[in-house]
Amino acid sequence: MNKKHVAIVLGIMCFLLAFAISIQIKTVTNSNSTISQDYEENNLRAEVLKYKERYDRRYAELENAENELEKERQEATTEDNELKEVEKQITNGNKQIGFSEVTGPGVILTLSDSKISANSAMVSDLNELLVHDMDVLSVINELKNAGAEAISINDQRLITTSSISCGGNIITINGEKVGAPFEIKAIGLPEQLAALSRPGGYISILKDYGIGADLKKSESITIPKYTGVIDFEYAKTISR
Repeated sequence: MNKKHVAIVLGIMCFLLAFAISIQIKTVTNSNSTISQDYEENNLRAEVLKYKERYDRRYAELENAENELEKERQEATTEDNELKEVEKQITNGNKQIGFSEVTGPGVILTLSDSKISANSAMVSDLNELLVHDMDVLSVINELKNAGAEAISINDQRLITTSSISCGGNIITINGEKVGAPFEIKAIGLPEQLAALSRPGGYISILKDYGIGADLKKSESITIPKYTGVIDFEYAKTISR
C-alpha cells in the first residue's frame, strides 16, 4: 500500500472517529438536558403539592375556627332575643352574599364542547365548537333573570364580585382555572329556571352549534360557600 492509500485510509478513519465522538457528545448533552428538565419538573411538582397541602391545612383550620365561632354565637344568643335577631341577620346576610353553604331545589346545567369533528364541512370556525366565557355568562344572566338565588360553576360559588374570563379552552372563575364540561348549579324555582331551555333561548342557540347543554331539575341541590376574599378598595362605609 503506497503513501497515498495510507493517507486516504487514515483520513476516512479520522472522519469516522470524529463523527462518532460528535454523536456521543450530542447524545450525552441531550441526556443531561432531559435529566435536568425532569429534575426541574419533579421539583416544581413537589412545590405545588407542598403549597396545596399547606392551603388545605390552613383551609381546614379556618373551617374549624368558623365552626367554633358559630357555636359561640349560638350559645351567646340562646337567652337574648335581641342577639338572636342580630344572629338571624348575620346568617341571612352570609347566605345572600355567598358566605354560607346553601341547599334547595333548582336545576343543574352541564355545558360541554361540541362533539362535531373539526374536519366536518359544517365547521367554518373551530371556536364555534368550544364553550366560551360569553356562553357561560349568557347562561348565568338568564338564570339570574329567572330568579336564581344561588349559582355555582364547577363548585365555584358566584358572588357579586365574581369574574368569568376565557383563556383558550380554559375559563377562569374567581381566579380559579376550570375546564369543560362546566356544571352550573342554580337554586330557585325549578320550573322557572328550566324555562332556560325554551325554544329561541340561549341554550337552544348553543345546541344549534352542537354544544352540549344538558339541563336537569332537582329538588335538592347543594351549593358551596365562597371561599375567597372580598376586598373593597374604593367603596367606603358612610358614617351617620
